[in-house]
Amino acid sequence: MKTAGFGRPLAHSLLAALMVSISPMPGVAQSHDDHGGHATSQNHKPTPQESELVQAVRTATEKYKNVRSVEGPGDGYELKFGCVSGGDFGAMGLHYVNMSLVDGVLDVNQPEIVLFEPTPNGGIRITGADFLIPAAAWHATHAGPPELKGQLFHLFDSPNRFGLEPFYTLHVWAWKDNPNGSFVNWHPKVSCDAYRVPGQ
Repeated sequence: MKTAGFGRPLAHSLLAALMVSISPMPGVAQSHDDHGGHATSQNHKPTPQESELVQAVRTATEKYKNVRSVEGPGDGYELKFGCVSGGDFGAMGLHYVNMSLVDGVLDVNQPEIVLFEPTPNGGIRITGADFLIPAAAWHATHAGPPELKGQLFHLFDSPNRFGLEPFYTLHVWAWKDNPNGSFVNWHPKVSCDAYRVPGQ
């Protein structure tokens, strides 16, 4: 998988980091192959606070339902790498990243990443958002881990097999229901099968 144009060391680390599974249990990292150890029960009924977060992310990303709006130069989101797949566990899909937002600031209205899935007709469809916070930047001004409307972020700690700096992440599957829960890392109904590398 190739990356293009990140331009900062953190950004190169993020590419590798997004390809690993991160524990849904705050403060606990999983190995690359431990994708589904803490999946939410399919019988889980969202709490009002969880539903509020999903709705807030839908509102924040509504304008990106038309992919041309996210690909345009205005908001700074760019597809930096191919489709991230978890094999039998599903996929995360396509990550449109706004590197100017990858800092210690958390804003539900400005997700660092907007998530899409490739479609069989060669298009893409929005599935949600991914909030990404470098741990050092966050802890420079906060004592505890980040959270959005009561939903704790997942910590990928170090040392780790990639030699990356620690970071926090939270996927919110706001546009495509995930049977394993709205805030897990992998979506079993997202696939990279239809993805075609641009120019090939």
